[in-house]
Amino acid sequence: MDLRKVYGGTPVGQASRCDSCVYARIIRGYAHSEKITICDRIFEPIRIPFPVSECTDYLDKRLPCIEDLEQMAWEIRSKSAGKRAGFVFVRPSQEQDEPEVEAAPEEIPAAAEIK
Repeated sequence: MDLRKVYGGTPVGQASRCDSCVYARIIRGYAHSEKITICDRIFEPIRIPFPVSECTDYLDKRLPCIEDLEQMAWEIRSKSAGKRAGFVFVRPSQEQDEPEVEAAPEEIPAAAEIK
């Protein structure tokens, strides 16, 4: 899932979204007008005869996939045995087992009686 999308933004330039899409198959000739774009996203690949400015199935091929990010990630090891390093997730069962104990504040008299 790609969370780095800007919905409803202003398109910049005349470049087609298909030029950087994972699902596009682009065949270019020597002239600028010699270009065939085929979209492989759907079962029957279709030819796209115009530059695309917006597509609901667009997936940028310039961005790394989750497998690449996991491979690049650092592995953090703790020095003490049995403890995990990095982000620690609290299980919901642990939160419910521990009862919340609220200490009652001590009452301090506003004015002490003077004898």
